[in-house]
Amino acid sequence: MAENYPPIQKVAVFGSVHKQGFSKASTELLTNLEKYNVSIYLDEKVCQFLKSADAYLPQNYHVVKKDDALQVDLALSLGGDGTFLKTAKRVGSAGIPILGINLGNLGFLVDVKGDEIAAAIDEIMQRGFTIEERSLLMLYAPDILPDKQAVALNEVAVLKQDTSSMIKVHTSLNGNYLCTYRADGLLISTPTGSTAYALSVGASILMPENNSFVVSPVAPHSLNLRPVVVPDHWQIDLDVESRNHHFLIAIDGKSMVCKSGVHLVLRKADYAVKVAKRNGHTYFQTLREKLMWGADARLDV
Repeated sequence: MAENYPPIQKVAVFGSVHKQGFSKASTELLTNLEKYNVSIYLDEKVCQFLKSADAYLPQNYHVVKKDDALQVDLALSLGGDGTFLKTAKRVGSAGIPILGINLGNLGFLVDVKGDEIAAAIDEIMQRGFTIEERSLLMLYAPDILPDKQAVALNEVAVLKQDTSSMIKVHTSLNGNYLCTYRADGLLISTPTGSTAYALSVGASILMPENNSFVVSPVAPHSLNLRPVVVPDHWQIDLDVESRNHHFLIAIDGKSMVCKSGVHLVLRKADYAVKVAKRNGHTYFQTLREKLMWGADARLDV
């Protein structure tokens, strides 16, 4: 429950303005927020789009620019899972809960459907929500990252480049050598990311509260290499070899080309993402609805 959470007085709105139905959904969202007399902070791109589309804008609002420090009580993400990941990156370590509103397809991280916006806002403003803390994965690579480090909510993927031959990933866990993966790539996934890329390569699904990461090979050359679940307080060290001397690093889907010889260090970040969940909406419900968990078409005949 959110009884101990401060009253919501300031709300930031982020979104994917190119999603179908964005104008309609944003109108419903903003009009319902106005009923509660909260201060509304619109992402700069959202504001520009609403103005250009002659869509609804609240009478009083503030514009949040890219580098502005966020000082709000709640962030709303209007779009799909990709939009939620961008919102989480924008919130950073501020500790602001994020509520996802789904305008996409699957939307595993975004629970609120487009036709539930009014009811969801009523519940949230009346503090009818819970907060889940999702662990983050920190990648340290001073030689290739502008800020020396980057954070992932889903996964960090080390992948071969285009059509090149498989890569070798020398992997150590907590200072102890594990093995060398000969594969198309290697994924290091959080519990949140266990239902993303990792799921497609046969990794186990981890509950959000699980204090673990999953190390999963992508198309391994050997059949005796399988996903490994490791404690999230362990450090993971990777050294990559490639025949063409280059490989890809993808951080929550955003990739960059790297040269072989770069040492990668991964560990749990020292802060978490707070996800706002409506009361009565459980993780198991999401599994059943979004992944058809346990569904059997034979029983519906």
